[in-house]
Amino acid sequence: MSRVVVFDETGTPEVLHIVDEPVPTPGAGEVRLRIEAVGINRLDQMVRTGMSPRPIRLPHARLGVEATGTIDALGAGVQRWAVGDPVIVTAVPDMDTNGTYAEHLVLPVDRIIARPAGLDATGAAALWVAYSTAYGALVEKAAMRPGDHVLITAASSAVGLAAIQIANQIGAIPLAVTRHTAKKDTLLAAGATAVIVTDHDDVVEATHRLTDGAGADIILDSVMGPGLAELASAATPFSGTLITVGWLDPGPAPFPAAPITMIRYMSFEHTLDPAAVHRIAAFLNAGIRTGALQPTIDTVFPLDDIVAAHHHLEAGKHIGKIVVTI
Repeated sequence: MSRVVVFDETGTPEVLHIVDEPVPTPGAGEVRLRIEAVGINRLDQMVRTGMSPRPIRLPHARLGVEATGTIDALGAGVQRWAVGDPVIVTAVPDMDTNGTYAEHLVLPVDRIIARPAGLDATGAAALWVAYSTAYGALVEKAAMRPGDHVLITAASSAVGLAAIQIANQIGAIPLAVTRHTAKKDTLLAAGATAVIVTDHDDVVEATHRLTDGAGADIILDSVMGPGLAELASAATPFSGTLITVGWLDPGPAPFPAAPITMIRYMSFEHTLDPAAVHRIAAFLNAGIRTGALQPTIDTVFPLDDIVAAHHHLEAGKHIGKIVVTI
């Protein structure tokens, strides 16, 4: 049997519970993974609470879009891979029926990549979602270049920290935004050129001051909400880009009047595209090999403590990724 986290109704972390299910069998073109570790993401919280951007199937819904493990069975026709290969999951568009919070997972062979050398299971579980999102938004969509000033909201999140590292790898200038003064030193140590603390700094004024009045070339926003229009005025007029990758604030987000480029980015645009996955994997492997990229782990929980892991996520005080080991 295989242990799987499910929920029968939306609500608090307490709706999550572990059940035993038969170990799944891979079909043609599929692989079965023995999951070692899972990354916890804000999307998981949204699905669990009923705030998912798309309908979910209840009862007995699953969670999780991020995981790493080893292949323990191959379906018919699968080549190039072998039992025992360590891999990372790249896309789970059907989370509610095939989520990664489980001991075993079956998925199409084109939804895995090799685990980068030098990363253990905990680090690998914290890599793909954050770094593929930051890379896809900044490099693929916003065409970030060396010397660009990049303003990063929710900078202490896994995506924010990944964006800081990726900006530095490209040669851009990351400006981190956080709500809490206590996180400033951590963000500077993570590679931010400067940190704007919204407890006492005006984001727009500070951005223009740090860019000698020019404004940010790119704004990477994970918050949205009512402050989006004001945030947009921190961008360079006409040539600036505001790209949104999350929605931590559920309030309405007014359309900015600022004359800039607006992009709403969803990572499945790239993580379901084999050619884009190849580019992302090559970039991340190079960064890990040189030490430019290194996932930040906040806390590691065992699977039996999945409820506590989600409470920790909801508290919002973590820096980097929450990981669950299986």
